[in-house]
Amino acid sequence: MTRRGRRWCSVLSLAVASGCGRTQSAAPEAGVLAPAVPVKIARVERKTLDVVVSAPGRTAVLEAQVISAPFDGVLRTLTVTDGDRVRTGEVVGAVVSINSVAAVAGAEQMLRAARTPGQRADAERALRVARRATVAAPLRVPETGVVVSHAAAEGDRVSLHQEILKVAATDSIVFIASVVQTDLPRVHAGEHATIDLSSGGPPREGVVHDILPTASSTDFTAPVRIDLTPPAPGLTLGLFGTAHVVVGRHPDATVVPTVAILHDDVTGTSRIARVDATDHAHWVEVTPGIERHGDVEIVRPALAEGQRVVVSGLVGLPEGAAVEVRP
Repeated sequence: MTRRGRRWCSVLSLAVASGCGRTQSAAPEAGVLAPAVPVKIARVERKTLDVVVSAPGRTAVLEAQVISAPFDGVLRTLTVTDGDRVRTGEVVGAVVSINSVAAVAGAEQMLRAARTPGQRADAERALRVARRATVAAPLRVPETGVVVSHAAAEGDRVSLHQEILKVAATDSIVFIASVVQTDLPRVHAGEHATIDLSSGGPPREGVVHDILPTASSTDFTAPVRIDLTPPAPGLTLGLFGTAHVVVGRHPDATVVPTVAILHDDVTGTSRIARVDATDHAHWVEVTPGIERHGDVEIVRPALAEGQRVVVSGLVGLPEGAAVEVRP
């Protein structure tokens, strides 16, 4: 072999040796197992899941009690305004008869016009008599509730039976949900509902009374009246929220925690990673069903109750990887 040939063979041998060295250092040595992936698991369960129609809405009043003037007169006092809570029998104002107002006004005018001590004494006596004889009627709340509106203010002249206040009784406040047309056929009177109010607090319980006839052609919804059970004493008008009406049930459904499902937005598929008896993970494509309170139904394939599924550590988990189950 020539000197030049020997030199090229030496270079080639070095390159091959160098390349092989890099390959061996990057790959795991024969017989060395990859470390187990730490995961958290849950078990497949059988539950009854509610089929729910959800819709936004707000609290409203069915009927308001009217507090009106008992006779022609002047509204002397009014101690409440819109939104105030009132109790049965509470005095919220008073109306003075028009004759009493005129008598007092006349006596006061006499007092202002008096020029002599005698005239002043007569005017003062007339004013005392007029004030003692004043006919005034208190305005009492007929039923515990919330003041919805007022139609008069202190000092206004009012006539017999004129409306002064409207009070919404506590048991007349309902929730009106705006249900989309496609969901309406599934909503019926008597179905149970829960209401989550934007103002916070625990969910309110209710029962569907009926679908009201005033549907909207703008957003294709129809109002559904939900009666609160029992009436909520702390509830007021104009509170927004979301009603969840139970329109059916899936008994003995196969469920896993919602976090156990990994959705692929590109393919539109959903998968779970089940853990076998040897603590290895295997991906299974699933068809999810209804979701409720952090659980989701697995329509197919059939999963055995008690089967372990990964709920934490899903992203990047290889098929068949060994896992280390952590609490």
